[in-house]
Amino acid sequence: MANLSVNLNAIAYLRNRRELPWPSVVDLARVALGAGADGVTVHPRPDERHIRRSDVFALGDLLRDEWPDKEFNIEGYPDEAFLKLCEVVRPDQVTLVPDDPAQSTSDHGWDIAAHGDMLAQVIERLQNGGMRVSLFINADPAIPAMAAEVGADRVELYTGPYGDPAGDTAAELARLRATAEACRKAGLRAARGGAGLGVNAGHDLTLDNLPALVQAIPDLEECSIGHALTADALKFGLGDAVRRYVAILGDGGH
Repeated sequence: MANLSVNLNAIAYLRNRRELPWPSVVDLARVALGAGADGVTVHPRPDERHIRRSDVFALGDLLRDEWPDKEFNIEGYPDEAFLKLCEVVRPDQVTLVPDDPAQSTSDHGWDIAAHGDMLAQVIERLQNGGMRVSLFINADPAIPAMAAEVGADRVELYTGPYGDPAGDTAAELARLRATAEACRKAGLRAARGGAGLGVNAGHDLTLDNLPALVQAIPDLEECSIGHALTADALKFGLGDAVRRYVAILGDGGH
């Protein structure tokens, strides 16, 4: 059974359209967690166009005080300001993404060959602070071995091309499956009889395309879903939308 981490960026973006305190990111995180989400994800960007630094601290307090069994995932580009924020908040997981600050959303994974030394240092720093580290990667079976080499605990498979309605869904799903298989074989854990790198997934996952992904990768550990889930919340209500995604993840996509 894969966990659902609800990405709150779209909710924060809606709030930031006006100088008003609603919709409350914290209140809706509480609704999502109460409906069965296993955690929440935020991606605080330097311009604070959606999630703000103050949200990160408020959500950290929420999880510590009310939901200590749920997980907090902070994703972002590992500049010094981001790393210091993580070291103060101490989320359960940090997902490192190679975004330029001007990007509207994450749209590619790490070139680990080009950034390996930097990533290894950052991963060690975060792990020394007690945080699990995941690397955002493209669907490519050659990448997991490199992710393991720099010390990552998990990878998050970039599922944007799979979720593209105009794309070749079958081919993209095959690439994701092959990359997940490579994760099982990667790293010291696999060499010692373990499960290799943990596998997360995220980007453009929906109620329609999630079942096939879960069936293709039965040991998927977590899906981070925000945009589609927020859109579904406008139809079903946030609690019901969360329960629909949790049901898919819980029954293996069947």
